[in-house]
Amino acid sequence: MIRVVLADDQPLVRAALEMVITETTDVEVVGEAGDGAEAVRLAAELRPDVVVMDIRMPGTDGIEATRRVTAAGGPTKVVVLTTFDEDEHVYAALRAGASGFLVKDMALDDILAAVRVVAAGEALIAPSVTRRLIGAFAAQQPKPAPAAAARRLEAITERERDILTLVGRGLSNTEIAAELVLSIATVKTYMTRLLAKLDARDRVHLVILAYEAGLVTVPG
Repeated sequence: MIRVVLADDQPLVRAALEMVITETTDVEVVGEAGDGAEAVRLAAELRPDVVVMDIRMPGTDGIEATRRVTAAGGPTKVVVLTTFDEDEHVYAALRAGASGFLVKDMALDDILAAVRVVAAGEALIAPSVTRRLIGAFAAQQPKPAPAAAARRLEAITERERDILTLVGRGLSNTEIAAELVLSIATVKTYMTRLLAKLDARDRVHLVILAYEAGLVTVPG
């Protein structure tokens, strides 16, 4: 059972999500928060698998709440709710440790599917959106010196570099397996190694590293 906390200052948004979730057999809502401070408290108290976190909330906003939840070092993943084109603060959510993004105008069933994906460790949500967000984020950051970027990748093998490149392009494990003619289990093993060798927080962090190392170019 995937345990979820919903954090949004709009009761109607929480109610709509909860309505869809209650019809499932593998996901349950264990808590609701109307602001970031309450979301942080519930994450610490309930240790859910996923917090669905709105960015714009009164008091402690979703970015600061995400930072506190991820800094606590627990098992909880944070998925940020964003309006995308309007919400420039989403880049700060990346720095705060968000594992993925949901767009508020997505179909509710798609949001539910995304929660399942994040809970399973596949941190890229709505790949077309996430690639653009991370690409823009990467474009705004100071570029590491080429030598520094190269040293960062010295610990990984050529095959792991191939995997990292495809992760940076936003491919899922299933898509990577098809691209490289590998089993999904083998791809998952490579992912575990990459996370350990590069000291990466999650899949989104790997995407950022792929951009910084020049393995992936910023989308136009």
